[in-house]
Amino acid sequence: MSTFPMTDPSLPPAPSRRKKALIIGSGFGGLSLGIRLQSLGFDTTILEKMDGPGGRAYQKRTPDGYVFDMGPTVITVPHFIEELFALERNGGRLDQPDYPPHVLTGERVREGESGGPRTRDYVRLVPILPFYRIYFDDGTYFDYDGDPGSTRRQIAALAPEDLAGYERFHRGAQAIFERGFLELGYTHFGDPATMFRVVPDLLRLDAVRTLFSFTSKYFQSPKMRQVFSFETLLIGGNPLSVPAIYAMIHFVEKTWGIHYALGGTGALVRAFVQKFEELGGRIEYGSEVEKVLVTDNRGRPVRAPIGRRVARGVRLRGGEEMHADLVVSNGDWANTYLKRVPRAARLVNTDLRVKAARQSMSLVVVYFGFRDDPARPLDLRHHNIILGPRYEELLTEIFGRKVLGADFSQYLHVPTLTDPSLAPPGHHAAYTLIPVPHHGGGIDWNAEGPKLVDKVLAFLEERGYIPALRERLTHLEFVTPDYFANTLDSHLGNAFGPEPMLAQSAYFRPHNRSEDVRNLYLVGAGAQPGAGTPSVMMSAKMTARLIAEDFGLHPEVRSGGVARAEGQGQ
Repeated sequence: MSTFPMTDPSLPPAPSRRKKALIIGSGFGGLSLGIRLQSLGFDTTILEKMDGPGGRAYQKRTPDGYVFDMGPTVITVPHFIEELFALERNGGRLDQPDYPPHVLTGERVREGESGGPRTRDYVRLVPILPFYRIYFDDGTYFDYDGDPGSTRRQIAALAPEDLAGYERFHRGAQAIFERGFLELGYTHFGDPATMFRVVPDLLRLDAVRTLFSFTSKYFQSPKMRQVFSFETLLIGGNPLSVPAIYAMIHFVEKTWGIHYALGGTGALVRAFVQKFEELGGRIEYGSEVEKVLVTDNRGRPVRAPIGRRVARGVRLRGGEEMHADLVVSNGDWANTYLKRVPRAARLVNTDLRVKAARQSMSLVVVYFGFRDDPARPLDLRHHNIILGPRYEELLTEIFGRKVLGADFSQYLHVPTLTDPSLAPPGHHAAYTLIPVPHHGGGIDWNAEGPKLVDKVLAFLEERGYIPALRERLTHLEFVTPDYFANTLDSHLGNAFGPEPMLAQSAYFRPHNRSEDVRNLYLVGAGAQPGAGTPSVMMSAKMTARLIAEDFGLHPEVRSGGVARAEGQGQ
């Protein structure tokens, strides 16, 4: 139901000033929503505590010539990016098909540039193949490229007993993708009725069992079970507990491929900033938000979580107050409520409820530069998944017991194999990401962080992934869960927001429209639909639709249903 009454379309619009919007945080969610709000006619200011944009996607340039993306490096669904670059000031529309027919039927770009004509005005996207090289502990590997023929050939070589299972998995994952992503992806589950309407379909598709259980139904080989379930780790989800609806990631990547922004993910962030500012938006860096200003209808401070509660603006760390018609948090969901929304204004998102939510795991990320060695060329790919000797046991230690195991798995990103501009001539820039428990495990990262980094570097060298790495090393730094907790202000140092388990998905995931405070909204990894760059951009469109609905814009738009591309299911 709309928070504001819809305007009567038969009446001429009443003259009014432009509505002002404040967005806390300049991550992908905040920037995407800022672009959309500018296109809808709002005057939008993004407040960013750091000295540059991106949030988790912040890009760091070092004095010795290296460029490191601090966060996400996997870009998919370039149509979402193209749609943002095509928006114009005061010309925003939210009732167009989310997946136009040419997007649904087009061939995935395998070489050259991609992303559409407007995207190429701002940033260059190139496809990456294979999507990932997945290394197993015995030295074998699987090149995951989304091509069914290539996939079948590799399964035949590694686990021929699973060929028939792959065909069944492929059909099952495709059905989940078509219903869960194409048809329901933009649905905001703001009430139980919306959720319950889709439950029969999810049960029919077997999408509510865990993802690992779903893959195990089709594959006998431990290697194939890992290949077709690991991807949720890149959005903070434990394959042993996330629902099988996340099998759709396989088809999202297969349909639109994996892409890289030349110059790094930071180049895409800068392109979004450019577009936002072209549309009249403003970003203030070094502006840390301390509190969301919440009053009753008469402008008085709220003293109890009853009656009307309205967001009026924010107070910055230095004491300055900024007022607006609406406030959006692109920050961590838990800390938004625990730290920034007064306790007296929260009836739903209470301290008890927020602290009881399960947060995603955290990360240790090692950023390093090293000299190239033509005599020993790297036998790596742009994206490398290096799995340890244990899978289920390691996941249980990270997510369940919250302890550091004797071994580890990692995601090794070597973008200079595609884009040498990120390092000095004759050098490579890389990062490797190791899933670890969040702060709930009580680990002293000042002590354990350096030890783990040493183990990881020794592993990469001794196992032959990067021969003589420590001898060739020219730059080294790393972050631990302390960075996520302190710099990025994530509750318990989580890296991806609430863990995407079944009990925290759809209606049970934080809502993009606050249930507690009128004119307060959320966007990004902590809100619906969840983490990952495409989901965060979807979150921005969801939140923009809710705001448009609440402020009487485009009354044909509703949060639970939108115009769909011709040929999609009803």
